[in-house]
Amino acid sequence: MLTKRDVYVPLDVPYELEEEYVENFLSITRSTGRVMLFAGDQKIEHLNSDFYGTNISLDDSDPEHLFMIAKHGTIGAFATQLGLIARYGRDYKEIPYVVKLNSKTNLYKGEPYSEILSDVSEVMEFKRNSRLRILGVGYTIYLGSQHEYKMLSIASRVIREAHKNGLIAIVWIYPRGRYIKNEKTPEIIAGATGVAVSLGADFVKVNYPFAYGKDRKEAFKQAIRAAGRTGVICAGGSAVDVWQFLKTLHDQLNAGSRGNATGRNIHQRPFEEAVRLTEAISALVYGNRNVEEAYAVYEGRARFKL
Repeated sequence: MLTKRDVYVPLDVPYELEEEYVENFLSITRSTGRVMLFAGDQKIEHLNSDFYGTNISLDDSDPEHLFMIAKHGTIGAFATQLGLIARYGRDYKEIPYVVKLNSKTNLYKGEPYSEILSDVSEVMEFKRNSRLRILGVGYTIYLGSQHEYKMLSIASRVIREAHKNGLIAIVWIYPRGRYIKNEKTPEIIAGATGVAVSLGADFVKVNYPFAYGKDRKEAFKQAIRAAGRTGVICAGGSAVDVWQFLKTLHDQLNAGSRGNATGRNIHQRPFEEAVRLTEAISALVYGNRNVEEAYAVYEGRARFKL
């Protein structure tokens, strides 16, 4: 377990807000240095296809399902857009939030660009007025897009402003665009994590790299090393077999990952099952349990609470 003295505070955090930054860091990492981020930004990113259809629980068709999971599950923070938080946050004040600042739909198939929806000053005003537990902000960059220069510039300013207000700054980085042939190679994922530390982010969310004929866990270590003092967390991806999901997460953590960000694998399930899965994931991320123990939590044969 980390103490306040163990938290590295970036130099762009003002002296008078260092304690708030440390408190936010310890809260989102549950004093472990790792993050279990429940991602709920897909209602813009993927429209309704992630929330209604074959093999998706009917519970997921109601946006409040996300907040119910975040309230009753075991997470570090719930990441979603400010507008969604505003619609439901009055009834869910106990949830720790990360505000996702930019989003785009998947309808346009050209060069990806995600415009900012809310800036850090608006988040801080909302935080003061609502008194919600907003721990940080998130911003997506599509590295390799012809618009990457815009997103890099905005991300740099977002991170500075977040730190100036004592917030944790997380960047989502996905290499995409006409010149990106394979967005999951170890080299390009390591390049993405290197960009994140150069921007000054506290954490970077990337896809787990895939290298043909190579051990994924070993290939992933290249990205961990390139990130330096920025924590690397992996995207959960689309819903898969729970045992395999937990095994992959365990491998990522053993390779040096500092957690994960999972959305669809959790919220597409019925409420009680989704809550158990958050506990199983947190058993790995925060409790350092093995796969068998985490799976027992998912099945309801054991419990994990922080």
